[in-house]
Amino acid sequence: MAHLIKSMDQAKALEGTEIGVSKWIVVDQERINRFADATDDHQWIHTDPERAAKEFPLGTTCAHGYLTISLIPALIGDIIEIDGLIRIINFGINKARFRSMVPSGSQVRVRTTLKSAKKRAGALQAIMQCSIEMEGQMRPVATAELVVMYFADWL
Repeated sequence: MAHLIKSMDQAKALEGTEIGVSKWIVVDQERINRFADATDDHQWIHTDPERAAKEFPLGTTCAHGYLTISLIPALIGDIIEIDGLIRIINFGINKARFRSMVPSGSQVRVRTTLKSAKKRAGALQAIMQCSIEMEGQMRPVATAELVVMYFADWL
């Protein structure tokens, strides 16, 4: 269930806390291929299942690290809902790390902590520490500190 934020005070009250975990999403070969097409990154470890089965230590293809990170904004939608939302702008990534490969067919989700919330440029600027988890693995496969600007009618 998403946290419904209706005011700056509510957002500030969540600072320093884990605000939630998203639903699982499958990172299948079709998704990997679409990302490869969008980014022109067709390295065989991502797009050639037959070769990967023979030559790659995973025995299958893996997701691009940037694909894994790019799923965060959509997954955060399971965690945060802004009352009176007008628009969302992804402002940046302060730090990102790819910690482990994500084999094709794996399920991932995001675990998010709100590091800070402040009013900036007419928006709620949220800095969130995000950990991408893969089903069946203890440590995160990727981490990123995202900066997101939420524009709402109450700001």
